[in-house]
Amino acid sequence: MNRSTGTEVYPVVVAGAGPTGVTAATLLGQYGVRCLVLDRWDGVYPQPRAVHLDDEIYRIIARLGVAADFAAISRPSQGLRLVDRSHRVLAEIDRAGEQGRHGHPRANMFDQPVLEQLLRTNLKHQPTVELRGNAEVTGVAQDAPGRVRVDLTDRITGQRESVLATYVLGCDGANSVVRSALGARMVDLRFEQRWLVVDLATTADLDQWEGVHQVCDAARAATYMRIGDDRYRWEFRLLPGETAADFSPIEALLPMISPWTGATPVSELDVIRVAEYTFRAQVADRWRDRNVFLLGDAAHLTPPFIGQGMGAGLRDAMNLSWKLAGVLAGDLPESVLGTYEEERKPHARTLIRVARLMGVVMTQGGRPGDLARRLLAPRLHRVPGLRARIVDSETPALRRTALVARPRLRRSLAGRMCPNAVLPDGRRFDDAVANDFAIVVARSLPATQRELVTGRGAVVVEAPAGSALHDWLTKHGTTAALVRPDRTVMCSGRDVAAVCEATRTLGRPPRR
Repeated sequence: MNRSTGTEVYPVVVAGAGPTGVTAATLLGQYGVRCLVLDRWDGVYPQPRAVHLDDEIYRIIARLGVAADFAAISRPSQGLRLVDRSHRVLAEIDRAGEQGRHGHPRANMFDQPVLEQLLRTNLKHQPTVELRGNAEVTGVAQDAPGRVRVDLTDRITGQRESVLATYVLGCDGANSVVRSALGARMVDLRFEQRWLVVDLATTADLDQWEGVHQVCDAARAATYMRIGDDRYRWEFRLLPGETAADFSPIEALLPMISPWTGATPVSELDVIRVAEYTFRAQVADRWRDRNVFLLGDAAHLTPPFIGQGMGAGLRDAMNLSWKLAGVLAGDLPESVLGTYEEERKPHARTLIRVARLMGVVMTQGGRPGDLARRLLAPRLHRVPGLRARIVDSETPALRRTALVARPRLRRSLAGRMCPNAVLPDGRRFDDAVANDFAIVVARSLPATQRELVTGRGAVVVEAPAGSALHDWLTKHGTTAALVRPDRTVMCSGRDVAAVCEATRTLGRPPRR
């Protein structure tokens, strides 16, 4: 039996309530946008998957309002240690106690189901957002301009229904129904490896260095990391013919995990999951068809070697949500939605390529590769600027679009993230700006310019000499920067009046 919900049209329907979908819905809810989130499961998928996010993504977590809660469930990583097959240290990047430019640790370990439950609980604070579980999206069709029909099946009753939306966000994972409905396809970026993923809990003290251990071995590459007070993750590259079934029960795992577990009795090791994953590098050929968008794993798959898989989806949500809210409110032109794919797709492809390269460097090349790693890894710190690049979690600048005014022939802050610096009044930048645009200036604005900026709904942030933001501006040879609600610099320059004038190119930013 088919049932329609009637003539009601949701401004946004989100397909998928994983981290990307819930983040997008929460951000839209902060702008007062009414959303319906549909997910095929009744609750959080219980198995661990992602385990790492950087300080840029932590900043998004804070934007959702759960920074303190996330701090309670996560562990700052101490860095990265490269070891050979005999577990001799080849190189170590120590990041103990480091805080990034955004006010958070640069590398953070966590258990994804715990994070997802935190995000879902927080979603309840958004009265305009409705989350419906056991609702499996089966199809998406754009029947008329500005109207999208979402077909779904209630997994409890078997009843088929349809809801109408102005916009649909496909956050429904690697096997996305929304992507299939768009006719989009995943483009292979030529990386595929089969890995065994082992999640284990123990209260025993494993007495290991509190960072990520990367075993650089062409025969059996591996990764070890502590992700919680009593939770640990191993990943081992599978050999041809091996499957996850070959490593059950736990006694079959011991030869591989014993370099870390040592003499810990088997009775104290609780295996949470042993599963096979195929790590792929892929990106959808298109991320939008009119009023339907792809986000997260529906749009891109990133090998795990730089810990950017889940974070890429949250970046998608952060990039699109404020634009979509502004368009729905009539405050921004519909054309700004075209910048979503223009900005996010090249950025995602760049990080996928970096992850793919790291995977090749760490795991391939046979014995010559192992020899090269032994020779080169201990000398990485001697390459000028390389250690800073490895330690620094800053991701590439966005490319030039209608919302990123990057000059073609000179350096600019445009496309980069504004630091979440401490302001003279003691607040962080994000706390002072909230969900608005901001003008960051190295000197006081005249009254007329201030009125222009605030009249367009932007916040003026003055950065006096000696402040972190002043140093950030002057380091890049600029005096003023226009910062978007997603904290990306839209334009910058020495001509303060011109930067202020740029606020005229947009309608008022979305407001609650």
